[in-house]
Amino acid sequence: MGNCAVVGINWGDEGKGRMVDLLTEEYDIVVRYQGGGNAGHTVINDKGRFALHLLPSGVFRDGVMNILGNGVALDPENLWKEIQDVSANGVDVTPETLRISDRASLLMPWHRELDGLEEARLADRNYGSTKQGIAPFYSDKYQKKTVLAGELFYPDELRAHLRELLEWKNLTLTGVYGAEPYTMEMLEQWITDYCENIKPYICDTGLLLSEAQKEGKTILFEAQLGALRDLDYGICPYTTSSNTLARFAPIGSGLPSAEIDEVIGVVKAYSTCVGEGPFVGEMSGEEAERLREAGGEYGAKTGRPRRVGPLDLVATRYGTEMQAATCLAVTKMDVLSYLETIPVIKNYIVNGEKTDRFPFPVLLDQAEADIEYVQGWNCDISGARSWEDLPEAARRYIEMIEEYTGCHVGYVSVGAERESIVIRQR
Repeated sequence: MGNCAVVGINWGDEGKGRMVDLLTEEYDIVVRYQGGGNAGHTVINDKGRFALHLLPSGVFRDGVMNILGNGVALDPENLWKEIQDVSANGVDVTPETLRISDRASLLMPWHRELDGLEEARLADRNYGSTKQGIAPFYSDKYQKKTVLAGELFYPDELRAHLRELLEWKNLTLTGVYGAEPYTMEMLEQWITDYCENIKPYICDTGLLLSEAQKEGKTILFEAQLGALRDLDYGICPYTTSSNTLARFAPIGSGLPSAEIDEVIGVVKAYSTCVGEGPFVGEMSGEEAERLREAGGEYGAKTGRPRRVGPLDLVATRYGTEMQAATCLAVTKMDVLSYLETIPVIKNYIVNGEKTDRFPFPVLLDQAEADIEYVQGWNCDISGARSWEDLPEAARRYIEMIEEYTGCHVGYVSVGAERESIVIRQR
């Protein structure tokens, strides 16, 4: 068995945490390689129900090393609170089970504040940010104006660096937004309250991964959000501020030399979206509310209702191509069991013309869904554990996804629990 990346095919919220939790039994290391605490991975297993935001979803498996790579937006405050919450529920999160890259940049307190200030300035033109500071963080990172986690071990150099950043950042806070400035005393308190707590987890994870590779250990790379939220290939500007694609995993993990042998793309049996931006085929009214309630579609981070729609095969094929997926996992198939017929989007209509190709971002607002209906199975499938257990209509639904995307569906989730899965060989 080689290395594997578990990635999102659509807008995020596809169920990647559920799949990572299932698959980690077969891997030695799980690495989060991008993103921050702005989204949640919901996991239900024998230890309970959890919504992880920064911690890799492999923390529930004994003997698995979990790593936050250099590509992650490392929020010491939220990470420490998450470690405490998970530990209080009997999950072992120690420096023996979790490592943080010393090259990961710290998400500073002002990043969250700037996120909220900019969304407020944009008003009804806002991007739908979760206000966790992600865009300001990555902006500062690419301006080379962030603090590396490893700097916490060099207090004199750290404080000199913070004073320099403080002077610069206060110019924006006070001059652009009219906000209150930060002080060194505030930053000193933040270091004491949160950064000191995570220091025992910080190390040279590049060296750790390199040694693991030499020993033949296997790595599972865990992505946040989906292909349509990728900074370069997503629905710009309604994307996240990092690269969500599998090809970025070796870079963001700390092991650029790593080979990815399999890419498992996760897609829901229907479409959901949190935040602003174009969402072709979005349902509304009673139809949307019924699907939202059936699927429990509320953001793991924000709690806000997710936008819902039919399975979008145009977007799904595009996401499958961008992720170079070798296998798909279809989640929440059981949610559609109440429908006698199921809506599916196989084409868009853009400027009066039908197309099966995902459009350039500026054309998405003009795109309309060309909806078809397929036969539903209209029965409970939550007990299915083999391909043969699924009704014929459910099997045809999966085969339709395969035919349209050109990618094998190897996993069909029929419930939120770890064991509620149909594994399908090629």
